[in-house]
Order: sequence, then C-alpha cells, then structure tokens
Amino acid sequence: MLSVSRLLNGQVGPQDALRYGRRSGAGPAHLLHYSRDKTPVVVWNVTRRCNLHCGHCYADSHDRDYPGELDTGEGMRLIGDLAAFGVPTVLFSGGEPLLRPDLLKLAALAQSLGMRTVLSTNGTRIDAAVAAEIAVAGFSYVGISLDGIGPLNDKMRGSRGAFEAALAGIRAAREAGMRTGIRFTMHARNRSHLGAIFELAEAEGVNRLCVYHLAYAGRGGRMRGHDLAPAQTRAAVEEIFDRTEDLGRRGVELEVLTVDNPVDHVLLLERVRRADRARAEDVEEMLLWNGGNQSGVAIAAVDPQGLVHPDQFSWDVKAGDVRRQRFDEIWRDGNPVLAPYRRRPRKLTGRCSRCRFAPLCNGGLPVRAQSAGGDPWAPDPACYLTDAEIEA
Repeated sequence: MLSVSRLLNGQVGPQDALRYGRRSGAGPAHLLHYSRDKTPVVVWNVTRRCNLHCGHCYADSHDRDYPGELDTGEGMRLIGDLAAFGVPTVLFSGGEPLLRPDLLKLAALAQSLGMRTVLSTNGTRIDAAVAAEIAVAGFSYVGISLDGIGPLNDKMRGSRGAFEAALAGIRAAREAGMRTGIRFTMHARNRSHLGAIFELAEAEGVNRLCVYHLAYAGRGGRMRGHDLAPAQTRAAVEEIFDRTEDLGRRGVELEVLTVDNPVDHVLLLERVRRADRARAEDVEEMLLWNGGNQSGVAIAAVDPQGLVHPDQFSWDVKAGDVRRQRFDEIWRDGNPVLAPYRRRPRKLTGRCSRCRFAPLCNGGLPVRAQSAGGDPWAPDPACYLTDAEIEA
C-alpha cells in the first residue's frame, strides 16, 4: 500500500512515522505503512457469501451459504487473541461482510479492545439506518468498492443498479460521520474510467481513493488476460501521480493510495528525485521502512473458516488454523510456511534477483507470480520496470 498523496505532495515525513508506534491509538492510521514495528494488520474475511458477482473477486464468492465458517463465539475468541497480540487494525472483509448477522457485534468488540476497525464492503446494503449502526459499532473507516461508472460497474459486478446502490451507500456512510473511501481495482476493461473515478471521489467528498492492481486470485486469476500490459500499467500509475499532484495544488483533501504493486514505490521515488532531490532522501527512507510487499510480515489474513494466510489473496498458502491455535502461536517467527515471506532479502529469482530496487519492492505480489508461473518468488508479471532500469 503506497500513500501517494502523503509522499508525493510532501504531507508526511520520517519524523511523523517515528512519533507514533503501531500500538499507539494516537497515531494516524496512514503512518502504519512506514512503522518499523511489523505487528500485522489483519484482514478477516468474515464470510464468503456475497450478493454481487464481481469478475475479479479473489474469494470467488457467490450468493449462497458456505459451511464451516467461524461462528460468533469463535470469532470473539479470535478478536481477543488479536488484541492480546497487539494487532493495530482489523479489516472486516468478505464476500460481503454485511451479510454476516453478527458483524457489528464482532466489530464493536474489536474496537472496545483497542483495535482500529475497517469495513470493506460493496456498499449496496448501506442505507441511513445501517450506516448509523456501523458508526455505533466503532468502525473508523468504510471502504466501498466500485469497478467503474454506471453501467460498466454494474456489468463488472454482475448486478443491475449496483452503482447507484453503492453510491447511496457512500453518501449514507459519509452522512453518518464516518471516514469513507472508494476502492477501484484497475484492469484493461475499466482503465478508461480511472479519471472519472478520481472525479467522482472528489465530487462526493470522500476521504480516500484506493486504486488496486489486479490480483490473480479466485476469479481474478481468470481475468489475467484482461490485465493491463506493463507499459499500460506504468502509464496508468503516472496518471494517478499526475492527478494526485493536481489535487494537492488545488488544496483538495483526498488521500490517494495505490495497492498491490510495490513497484509503484520505485516510480514515485524517481518522480520525487526529479522534482526535489533533498526531499527524496526522506521519501526513500520511509519507503525502505515500508519494505515493499508485506505479505506474511505486516499483513495477515484469516479466511472465513479460520485458516491463516500471508495475505488475503493467498488462500492456497495455509500457515495455521485459529480453531486449533492462538493467532500469536501461528504468527510466530518459527512458522516454516511464513519463513520464506519474512526472509530478508527474499529468495527472488529471475530479473528480480538482480534488481537494485528489491529493497523498495520486495519482489512484488507473490500470488501474481505464483499464478503466472507456479513460483511466488519469480518476477511479478505486473512489474513495468525495464531491464536497463533495474540494473543501472
């Protein structure tokens, strides 16, 4: 996760990240990305069921019941274990988490135990009454996913009217006083809507816009053929940077992030170096603290059945089961499943093994490399740097 607006527009520096630890409730959430304390943020997919059918869904969710999901008691024990371990943030995801009847009870418990709680939702089930309940449960942020504007979103999400319903959800969450954001997963079928998504985020007055790169997991794996080519991805990221700088010049307070392609860190650093070499030293220091891909280090995932994974996309990589062990026992340093993710440097292969930017990127997103060639430590096919650039 790259805080484009914070770094590109000079809104954060190393001194800010040092001032707050990951366990400090006083610290701004965006500084967690740069803390050297790597207690993980946990993505908990509380249910696999979803009322939509998105083409890139990494959970391959459908609108049906799934057996064996953690029940309320098991979920409450998990939350207690996460709090005891010092997890700073729990992101409640799905499927569609609002389809789980006890979601707000679980979130309220997490918040009462001192953890930030974040909701990742398609937004279609949020009206004024639901938004008020979400606010009372203590969610600090509600991120609502869109795949484009109007009919394109509805086509990508498999439901007519999904765009208007999600837009109503964004407005209801904002009016309930919560920080809100738009999540947009970019690929060849919706790249042309990137500018319109920026304009929508500004017009709606949301706090954050997250642009995700396509992860090849679940149904997203079947969309590999619809991903952007590397040069197209690079042009899109440059446009994100251009638009973010424009927002800063106009004083628009919209936080912009890119997610799931840490080569973006390199492109941003090179841009800052061209504009302000002195400030680039601070930016580089923070990006090195961030460390690039944090699967298995600063990111953990718990799937609906309680299995623990190095990130929310790698459901084939099983590090443990919270029904059998406490989370801290699973996340211990000696876990052999997680050891390759935590190795510094990682055992990267191919062009990544000789890349001078490896400390900034850490090899990209493992699940994309795994999906493309069967090796999570092979080059990420979404990398857009040339051989000349990585070896210069």
